[in-house]
Amino acid sequence: MTVIVDLTAVREGTGTARLLDMIPGRSKAVFKTWLSERDEQWKQGIEVVAMDGFTGFKTASAEELPDAVEVLDPFHVVKLGSDALDKSRQRVQREQHGRRGLKDDPLYKARRTLTVGLDLAIEKQKSRLEDLFAEPAYQPVQLVWSVYQRMVDAYRQPKPEVGK
Repeated sequence: MTVIVDLTAVREGTGTARLLDMIPGRSKAVFKTWLSERDEQWKQGIEVVAMDGFTGFKTASAEELPDAVEVLDPFHVVKLGSDALDKSRQRVQREQHGRRGLKDDPLYKARRTLTVGLDLAIEKQKSRLEDLFAEPAYQPVQLVWSVYQRMVDAYRQPKPEVGK
């Protein structure tokens, strides 16, 4: 399913997103066909196309909306950061212990806490992270975690220029 949403009101801070259409299928052809059926004046009013990382959407957008800027939507950007953090944690776990994490392993126990925004973490979670990062072997995880935290924080900024 391809879902088309108008984010204008969100971008302008005047309301919520508005569902434009839901189309069976998920391909470049599906999205391109939908766009080609729109009025030229309507298409010229589109400045930004926010999407997941599927290249078919990017290509269709570039072909049908040449003046629009294609961007990854915030959810998928943060998801990529979260995935990188998880892969880093798993890699360090295997390097340090020669196996995947078990329930009593510090890295495994902290897997959910690592993805909590630091500004939302309770004291117990902050303490767990502090103890975890005191271990020099876990410094690579701390590095990826700090980048992830900065990504999340950027999207939480009330003013886009601050997040940028």
